[in-house]
Amino acid sequence: MKIAELRERVRTARENENNDEELRSWLARKLPQLHRTIRTRDDAATTLFNFIQAYVERVPDMLEAAQSVANHAKLRAQLIPVLKVAEEFFLRPPEVAESQNGLLLLLDEAYLAHRLVEEVNDRYVAHGGESLIPMNNTRANLIVHDLLGEEYANQLDAAVYEAVAGLLPEEVFNSPAFLAYKAGVGEQDRHEMWRRWPNMAEELGLGLTWRDNL
Repeated sequence: MKIAELRERVRTARENENNDEELRSWLARKLPQLHRTIRTRDDAATTLFNFIQAYVERVPDMLEAAQSVANHAKLRAQLIPVLKVAEEFFLRPPEVAESQNGLLLLLDEAYLAHRLVEEVNDRYVAHGGESLIPMNNTRANLIVHDLLGEEYANQLDAAVYEAVAGLLPEEVFNSPAFLAYKAGVGEQDRHEMWRRWPNMAEELGLGLTWRDNL
């Protein structure tokens, strides 16, 4: 995978002269519409600004970790094509409005990458294992889903489901290689992996308050 190119893409976007101004302006328009269950510990605008930056900037590290898991699990042939979908979107994003620059340009691609990893994890857990890729990004993805808007985020989710279903069929999780990997990962290994990848949303001061009348 092209991890160095991914990091360069993020660096270029982060250093775009319009990055901070456009991201803050976009968030200012989104804040009044933010779902009531999304809470922040501090100033909402600043917290969301920092959160979006981290959400995009962590994509290369996340995909690099996923690549490492694929190698150790001897599932490279099955997992890498899934991860390449996220990589290609990130490096070659589709045409967007000219007003988008910097990290905002990469936000929907970052959402796709994070959702792909989440979906792979969900399928692994459904087959009796701990998270295959140790990153708890569900809350972060729900927050970005809300920021992107229901209709567009649902379109990206559909693309994720289609990619994973086509490239990571159920029989992969019954293969000897996968079963051997699942049996070979000990509790200490899992603990160390989880320590490296904390809950991104909570770490950056964001959370969700669940209510019965959503």
